[in-house]
Amino acid sequence: MSCYKTRRALLPLLIAAASGCAVGPDFKTPAAPETDRYTAQPLPEQTAATPVAGGEAQTFKPGQAVPEQWWTLFGSDKLNKLVEQAFAGSPNVEAASASLRRAQENLKAQRGALFPSVDANASAQRQRASGAVLGQPANFATLYNLYNASVDVSYTLDLFGGVRRGIEAQAAAVDFQRFQLQATYLTLAANVVTSGVTEASLRAQVSATEDIVAAFERQLKITEQQFELGSVSSADVLSARSNLASIRATLPTLQRQLSAVQNQLAVYLGKLPSERESTNFELAELTLPKELPLSVPSELVRQRPDVRAAEASLHQAQAQVGVATANLFPQLSISGSFGSQAATSGDLFDDHIWNIAAGLTQPLFHGGALSAQRRAAIAGYDQAAADYRNTVLTAFQNVADALRALETDAESLRAQYEAMTAAQTSLDLTEKQYALGSVSYLNLLTAQRQYQQARINYLQALASRYQDTAALFQALGGGLNTSSSNGVASATAAQ
Repeated sequence: MSCYKTRRALLPLLIAAASGCAVGPDFKTPAAPETDRYTAQPLPEQTAATPVAGGEAQTFKPGQAVPEQWWTLFGSDKLNKLVEQAFAGSPNVEAASASLRRAQENLKAQRGALFPSVDANASAQRQRASGAVLGQPANFATLYNLYNASVDVSYTLDLFGGVRRGIEAQAAAVDFQRFQLQATYLTLAANVVTSGVTEASLRAQVSATEDIVAAFERQLKITEQQFELGSVSSADVLSARSNLASIRATLPTLQRQLSAVQNQLAVYLGKLPSERESTNFELAELTLPKELPLSVPSELVRQRPDVRAAEASLHQAQAQVGVATANLFPQLSISGSFGSQAATSGDLFDDHIWNIAAGLTQPLFHGGALSAQRRAAIAGYDQAAADYRNTVLTAFQNVADALRALETDAESLRAQYEAMTAAQTSLDLTEKQYALGSVSYLNLLTAQRQYQQARINYLQALASRYQDTAALFQALGGGLNTSSSNGVASATAAQ
């Protein structure tokens, strides 16, 4: 090959090295879904209202951002303190933070490949050489010392961007761990709020059941007195006792559920169940947020940390395609060494030795491994793209479910409140009539059962309004990732 042809063959390599190009596709942030609402049917301007604390109408505020500390909207210092304790003590936060630090250090290590490797070497050896090597008699042996000190430099030119794509992939891994940490904070806050509301609801249900038990005890005494007077039969007394025992039997179940929620809340705070202090949390301490910020659908993918994490995974997978593609092209490396050799340590630096070398490696045959690795990287990208799309769909589903839940919760609470009020009125009237002997015990039993169930249903419906409000804030991304809303910072910088 002539010098002219050689220069033409090397020209693409020189251009690639000078321009700093990298093979493989450049990453572009996926476009947000083109939709202007979350639900199939338009949302009402506000939810239904009930004349009780926690029954206020809630108004949706499209276009407003979710506050970063959204749990403070419930107006409870106890709840705020629980969330702060969870952030400070949760092992899940510690694990996510450690994963982020590890990814950041791996990124620093990956960036080291952009620079030459410089190593210092020193050695001392004593050896015996046979004279036969130099054509001398076999018994003409030489015994000598050899001292060596050198500095070795090696560098592989990133002609096709394989190293830079690797750095880009690791930077995307850093972004993934950062968004995972944000998702951990968001999930932890939502779990603490939901558990706190559940604890308050169960405590209220226990209190309501205890009130009903006390009422049934009073009614049993009246029934026993009426039996002694002969106005009721022994069957009525037995029914009253059975009814009281049945109601009492529901208490252990509620208390067990309450204890389980309290233990779970202790774990969220990073404490043993025996270490958690009782907060005596009550539903009456909470304020239902009357205005619900509702970000526009196009911004949801920028706010949800799980969507951002899936985007970072997609970025990482696309960079890996570039790494696998670069492995198919030549690798140019340069190495050099400068040092000294001497027979005595005192003469070590009197004379110098050096060498410079360059090597070009072009993969020719690897049994199809390199091509298969590239196809695998492309398949990995396709998988990451499908996972990203599924994450986006799930995010919109979560918001739509939470919005409809809030709408139906308000209607359910109003219905349960009306049912409880009617059951209370009916029970009061039936108790008076039963004391006068104008109705049978069966009528009283029916009224008591209806009121008991109506009161429990009301407390559960009231708790659902608080819990689903927290679920909406979580579904919207919780506002915790607003500082990273301008894109995937680390990986974009690497790209």
